[in-house]
Amino acid sequence: MSGGEITWSVRLTVTAEADFEAIIAWTRDQFGDIQARAYAETLTVAIGALIEGPALPGIRARSDIGKQLFTLHVARKGRKGRHFILFRGSTDANRRLIDVLRILHDSMDLERHVPGEHA
Repeated sequence: MSGGEITWSVRLTVTAEADFEAIIAWTRDQFGDIQARAYAETLTVAIGALIEGPALPGIRARSDIGKQLFTLHVARKGRKGRHFILFRGSTDANRRLIDVLRILHDSMDLERHVPGEHA
């Protein structure tokens, strides 16, 4: 990175952290500790990739479910997975921020699980 380049910060909401923990607990119950650790790494790698911002290959704009919402499927770069990272990006003069709102199974109706997007 060059000296003046603004980078993206990534933070998980409390709900996204709870999603992560629940996914790993379910994976451990169903498939054991080794698979739970492997899937935790898959999720972590996908979340970490978001530092590249919302133009990262594989990101899909989801204006169909809310303003400035995007998803990234965790199954990427040879990794397998069945979850989407649902996030919103924002910028100001000094910072670019990605807020991970949820981590949801790809069979879920995403619209039902988007916090604060509909009444």
